[in-house]
Amino acid sequence: MHNDPFAQVKAAQREGWALFVPLEAYTTPPAVKLVEFARVQRGEKLLDVACGTGVVAVTAARAGAQVKALDLCPVLLERARWNTGTAGVAIEFTEGDVEELPYPDASFDVVVSQYGHMFAPRPEVAVGEMLRVLKPGGRIAFSTWPPELFIGRLFGLVSQYLPPPPGVPSVGLWGDPNIIRERLGDRVVDLAFEREAMHVPALSPQHVRQSFETTAAPVVKLVQTLKDDASRLAQFRTEMEALIAAYTRGNQVRQQFLMTRAVKRP
Repeated sequence: MHNDPFAQVKAAQREGWALFVPLEAYTTPPAVKLVEFARVQRGEKLLDVACGTGVVAVTAARAGAQVKALDLCPVLLERARWNTGTAGVAIEFTEGDVEELPYPDASFDVVVSQYGHMFAPRPEVAVGEMLRVLKPGGRIAFSTWPPELFIGRLFGLVSQYLPPPPGVPSVGLWGDPNIIRERLGDRVVDLAFEREAMHVPALSPQHVRQSFETTAAPVVKLVQTLKDDASRLAQFRTEMEALIAAYTRGNQVRQQFLMTRAVKRP
């Protein structure tokens, strides 16, 4: 977008999320849950927004959809193309921004996003673009993190140490059904929600914390920011490990997420 006031924010996201690939395996089981929740049918034209390593895109393509996918991060798109080739499906990938989707109006039967579009700094722009490229009567579906559960609380903890840039709302708001209703507004009908969970192996809270510090962009950035403040970094790590422990059972961290589906008003 020309004169984008959040260009630096997006550049940092592009760089930070390049480290995400090791987390791909954990997001693969939720991908099929989102595709099923979106009621994807064979032959439908589908767009996967902020597709990351392509786990939703590949899942939808294997279900028979005609898939296009977009992400800011070229490193993740490289992995997504590898996943696509390995699976033997055809997907058109594009490096791009959810706030300026490079597709004509009403191009897709389904638009989906798994933990991706929520990082756009302007929710109203992102949802406007996702609905713009969706056909009337088409379905929008996405997965996000409720603010009161583990990942949402982790976002909240990170923001206590490293607040988001001015004008950028909390990512966790995308996990609140009331906020989602407001953001989608009267442009959609048949709004539906469903909760699911992913389970991440956890040998110890310390293992999980170290994994986040090397793969999850917000945590990576925070640790880099605090590298010269040992006491504050130690405090954050203590709080993060306590949060992880609260959601750990049987060497697994339970990460509940919210799925949203709606139909674009005809």
